[in-house]
Parts: sequence; structure tokens; C-alpha cells
Amino acid sequence: MEEVVLRLKELLFPSIADVAVLSVDVNIEIVRVDAQCVADGAVCPVCGVWSNRVHGPYLRFPADVPSGGRSVVLQLRVRRFTCGNSGCARRTFVEQIPGLTRRNGQRTERLRSSLAAVGLALAGRPGARVARVLGVSVSRSTVLRLVDALPEPEIPTPRVVGVDEYATRKGRHYGTVLVDIETCRPVDLLPDREASSLAWLAERPGIEVVCRDRAPFFAEGASAGAPQAVQVADRWHLWHNLSEAAERAVAQHRRCLRALAPAAPEPEPEPAPEEEPSGSPWPTGHRFADRTRARHASVRALLEAGHSLRSVQRQLGMAWHTVKRFADAANPEDLFTGQWQNRPSVLDDYKPYLDDR
Repeated sequence: MEEVVLRLKELLFPSIADVAVLSVDVNIEIVRVDAQCVADGAVCPVCGVWSNRVHGPYLRFPADVPSGGRSVVLQLRVRRFTCGNSGCARRTFVEQIPGLTRRNGQRTERLRSSLAAVGLALAGRPGARVARVLGVSVSRSTVLRLVDALPEPEIPTPRVVGVDEYATRKGRHYGTVLVDIETCRPVDLLPDREASSLAWLAERPGIEVVCRDRAPFFAEGASAGAPQAVQVADRWHLWHNLSEAAERAVAQHRRCLRALAPAAPEPEPEPAPEEEPSGSPWPTGHRFADRTRARHASVRALLEAGHSLRSVQRQLGMAWHTVKRFADAANPEDLFTGQWQNRPSVLDDYKPYLDDR
């Protein structure tokens, strides 16, 4: 009999000492394990004094990890001890089994760690669904509470830290995010983007490089918090600034680019359905030109029929200012205006000098 009990103990609690398995009851859905603690005594959790004065027995029913698709429940017999320290605030306490139970715990430590791992990977609702498939019925709130109860991981001081801002409440409030550039993992979130908040850097003297954008408060905070670190611009802001500079340069010199573009060979003339007015910038078949001509014809036809501008606006579903602009234009070609036309400017004679400057 002792050999059977030892084998059950090794099977169910291989790494936990001071536990004896008395019996195992297996039915269709639940495996009930009757066990008890066999330690000589316990340490008071308040004052730390060892005690072996038993006050009375105590039954606990913590859930354990499933076995063979069945739920496992422990019927654990523990003892309540009397604290031997007369000055201690706690008179009695229940013994805890390291690696198996904790105070007020409804689950064993290995079940808690399993559910916390599922919650870290899948979060609340998906984690609860996967746990139900594994044989543990928990709610999403329980999974999240187990994840929240995990101790904060100890993060080593990054060598290269990235500093940037993040927005909350639809851009009404901004904070600072700190990222370990070498591992591409976030390190911390600061509640604002003030230079004083980057005192976080002063608490970690191992930082060698601060990768940031060009905001002045980030520059001041990095200089004050990590004066030993080298400050560099991050890759995204470099590419973003380069693209903006290239866009501005192309917009300023679009006339020069258009003059250097080779002229397209003239296609053979094809019979047009209607004669184009002289000086028309777009031929027939251009989507914008055809739409503008059609709208102009519709507006002019309604106005000639005696309709007011408001009536034309309601019938065509156009803005009043757009209807007014179509009504004032004698020809649809007068509406073909925009930046592409390169209208003359008073600076044309001085632009070479300004470019040299």
C-alpha cells in the first residue's frame, strides 16, 4: 500500500515535498485527489516564527491542472497553527505548501501559471475559450486577473533606447514611449512628453545611444537624463523628413522639370466627334475635362430655361459656389485652372538668383 501511495505522489506531485496522497477517486468528469500536508510545522506569515502547535484541521479544495480531459480537484487537508509569538498580530494561521497553494487561492500554483501563460498569449476571451477546451472553465476576467497578478518582469537596461511620442484620447493627450532598439520591444511608457519626464534615463546609466526625433523637449530631456549617451535621429524621421524635402523641391521646380521632359510624339490626327476649342488644355476623352464640360452644359441649360442658382443647385446636387462658378464661365475651358498651368509670376526674373542663394 505504501508503494502505491508513493507512486501516486510521484505521479501527481513530482516536485512538491511534504504532501502525502491518501486516495484518488476518478469518475466520468472529475478526478478527486485526497491529500494532506505532512510537514512538522509552519512559519507564521506575519512575524516569521516557527510553530508546530496545531490549532485544528482545515480542508481546502483547490483546482489543479486537468488530467486526461477530466477536471482535477484536490481535497487537501491542512492544519491551522497557533503562532508562538505573543506579540504577533495574528493568533492562528494556515500552513501553505510551497509550489502548490497560496493564501486564499482557489487554484494550485501550476494551474495559475498555466492560465497566466494562456492569458499572456491570447488575452481574455480567446484565453478563456482555449482554457475551456483544455478542461478548465474560467471567465475572461479571471484570466486577465491572473495575468495582472504576475510580477513585473525585470527588464535589463537597454544600450540603445528609442524615444518617441504616442497619442491617447484621439490625439488630445501625448505621452512618451521608450523602446529598446536592439530587441525592438517597448521598455516603458511615460505619462507626458516633457523634458523632466526623461529623468527615466538618469536612473539607467548603461544607456549609450538615444535615438529620438527632433523635438526640442526630447533633446533637452536626453541631454539632462543621459549626458553620456550619443543622440542620433531615428531612421523613420530621417526618411520622413527626406520625403517632405523632396516633395517641396519638386513642387518648387515643377516648371523646370516640365521643361526638361521630352515632348511626346504627336499622334496621327483622328476624327473627333466635336471640334475642340482653340487653346483647350485637355482633349476629348480626358475624364476631368469631359465631366467639367458636361456639368457646364447642364448648368447653362437650366439657367437658360429660367431656373435660379438655388434651383440648379438642388437639381444637380452641387454646391452653390460651384454652380456660381460654372454660371460665370462662358466656356468650360475657362474652368481648367490649377497649379499645373504655371501662370507667370513677378519672381520669374529673379528666380535664378534666388536659386543660387
